[in-house]
Amino acid sequence: MTRYDIAIIGTGPAGLEAAVTATVRNKNIILFGSKDLSNKMQVVDHPIKNYLGLPEVTGKEMAAAFTKQLEILGIEITEKKITSVYSMGDYFSLQTSDNEFVEATSVILASGVVAGKPYPGEEAFLGRGVSYCATCDAPLYKGKTVSVIGGGANEEAEADFLGEVCEKVYYFPLYKEEPHFTHDNLIVIREKPQEIKGMMKVTSLVTDQNEYETACVFILREAQFPGQLVPGLETEGNAVKVDIMMRTNIKGLFAAGDIAGRPYQYIKAAGQGNTAALSAVEYIDEKRREQK
Repeated sequence: MTRYDIAIIGTGPAGLEAAVTATVRNKNIILFGSKDLSNKMQVVDHPIKNYLGLPEVTGKEMAAAFTKQLEILGIEITEKKITSVYSMGDYFSLQTSDNEFVEATSVILASGVVAGKPYPGEEAFLGRGVSYCATCDAPLYKGKTVSVIGGGANEEAEADFLGEVCEKVYYFPLYKEEPHFTHDNLIVIREKPQEIKGMMKVTSLVTDQNEYETACVFILREAQFPGQLVPGLETEGNAVKVDIMMRTNIKGLFAAGDIAGRPYQYIKAAGQGNTAALSAVEYIDEKRREQK
């Protein structure tokens, strides 16, 4: 298996700047995210006034400029969602939503901020009826009734896969568009999830209107709360705790951009992405010197 020098999660300004800096410093990287880049940029039609060197540029125009720079440097984007990051000591193992694993010596988290808080019961039942990866855990619930909280239309494929394995799938979309599935055992419910209940394992999902018996609740967000993404990671609210060099409490793991806290600004995110990449480069070079 190829072990990358740096795995970067996120294609907003922080992740892209980290990828650019690491590539310029001759590191072997893998960049996870969307080829459309950050949705936060794609929806901004008004000029961004405070990004140095790009006056009167809209978010969409900035995204186009970033994409061009990636093309010039030959940086590719891997469109896979990372569901877990495990520190293995000398390297990290990253699990994707299709249950594959990628290894990297260092990791930079730049996946943005997750709005809101975990559902009551979400953290308590993680691994006991709460899952963030339908492809990974679907076989555990073969022939059973499960629930899916879908954060966006791009999560529908995972929910559809559950329809092949499970007897019944309750699907709770958190978006306005009408979901489309190929299996008729997926039931779309326009109610707001509020709590996950159970004893030793999950037994039900409570909404603002009803309670549904379920063996598992699959929570499919575009991004996860950082403490759930990386076991043992120190957080403060929804933000990762970092020092001035963007180092986290886990050696070799760095964070930049909105995931590292306020202010939520493009220029700040890019600067932190640059710092995180330089710190990761220093970490990798130091490990290589120790091995000689």
